[in-house]
Amino acid sequence: MNDVTQARPLVQVDDLQVHFPIREGLLRRQVGAVRAVDGVSFDIHPGETLGLVGESGCGKSTTGLAVLRLLALSGGSVQVEGVDLAGLNEREMRAMRRRMQMVFQDPHASLNPRMTVGSIVGEPLDVHAIGSRAERRERTEDLLALVGLAPSFINRYPHEFSGGQRQRIGLARALALNPSLIIADEPIAALDVSIQAQVVNLMADLRARLGLSYLMVSHDLSMVRYLSDRVAVMYLGRIVEIGGRDAVFDMPRHPYTRALLSAVPVPDPKRERARQRITLQGDVPSPAKPPAGCHFHPRCPMASARCRDESPQLNGPTGATPSPALHRVACHHA
Repeated sequence: MNDVTQARPLVQVDDLQVHFPIREGLLRRQVGAVRAVDGVSFDIHPGETLGLVGESGCGKSTTGLAVLRLLALSGGSVQVEGVDLAGLNEREMRAMRRRMQMVFQDPHASLNPRMTVGSIVGEPLDVHAIGSRAERRERTEDLLALVGLAPSFINRYPHEFSGGQRQRIGLARALALNPSLIIADEPIAALDVSIQAQVVNLMADLRARLGLSYLMVSHDLSMVRYLSDRVAVMYLGRIVEIGGRDAVFDMPRHPYTRALLSAVPVPDPKRERARQRITLQGDVPSPAKPPAGCHFHPRCPMASARCRDESPQLNGPTGATPSPALHRVACHHA
């Protein structure tokens, strides 16, 4: 776990909202909205990894896309290196994306099958007109070597590689412009179990060597615990708990976090039999019609009348988290 200082955060997300309109009829009249992200705040410090976890559909991938402004913001702000992304035009945003890149979940779908590996990895250099043709080729070969692939693979096509090798190609492409921030959206979910550890170790090594910051979007809690310095838990578009990795995993304060962690397999059979498994009742509500009050209260064993009427806020200072060590929870009973 990195020593995270009190220096200015690399990324500051404050009250981020991403709503998708629901339209009907010939006139496409808006009748509602899907509140995919509904008031999310966090920060990421230089060299830090923040794990963003939660069930499928909680809004964590949408959050990652919105941070890169690949999705339009409905409200709130995202600042990267002190620059508010919402105020940038297309030309300014393109220049800003040199500082932040993304690794996608499916390494097969995210690589153009008609392009060689050299063209894929070198494309960011071409787009931003960096270096001569010879310099770009040399940089591309160096990037392949950096992620553990032979530079001679430069003329091959994606279909000639395994899933783990394709994800390494995706990592090489993300590193081409020397970014400060990489958003990794379920980077090992599509890989065989035997390959997952190799990719995770590679990402950890790249962070140490290059001083990268990661926003690690995942439902794999074991991977998040291994890679992350801090962890944020999302439920139905909101962060319900955020804090240091060990604090969240060893002393979870939100009932939803405790339920998630109780489902993580434990390799020790005695510990597995002894621990209490928490099974949540009911289904996740629709983000188009979230419950009043606490979004989690219909499934929470601790819910009270206050939970049904009053929406809890993350305790502590408002806005983005001011201290990496602060453990915050949005629960009336925590």
